[in-house]
Amino acid sequence: MKLPTKLAGFYLVILAGALSVHAPRAAADEIASFATGGYASGLRTMDMMHTIDTNQDGMISKDEWTAFEERTFDALDKDKSGFLDEAEFTGAAKENVAFATAAYARGLMTNEMFKKIDANGDGKISRDEFIQYNRKIFDMLDKGKKGVVGPTDFIRKSQ
Repeated sequence: MKLPTKLAGFYLVILAGALSVHAPRAAADEIASFATGGYASGLRTMDMMHTIDTNQDGMISKDEWTAFEERTFDALDKDKSGFLDEAEFTGAAKENVAFATAAYARGLMTNEMFKKIDANGDGKISRDEFIQYNRKIFDMLDKGKKGVVGPTDFIRKSQ
């Protein structure tokens, strides 16, 4: 093997090692960048896991996740129109929400999250937009693609 080829191989090994060290952080940051830091940190707590895990088996199934997101949408949709406008989405008292923790509500009910969830940009969030957006977050958390998320993947790691 010639020296340049050996050097190239050596650099590839070093690069692969460096990437593997940073891969967990990149995966953890993926949700925060897809959502917002406040939403991600408010969601990924043990209190929220217990709230979503209705059968209390220590795992959140996709069905439990979807049921929680449907309850959340219904709680936010005060006028029962099937849509959330920005005022309705951001205007509720975030400390007194019955569907989740106050930290989750504060992270979710922001103008920035409204814009992220409003996929078609029409100035309102439909039930389908809300559910589809949150399914993507579940899929990001479900690293093993088993249809369930346990504490290891759900609880936010300190970085």
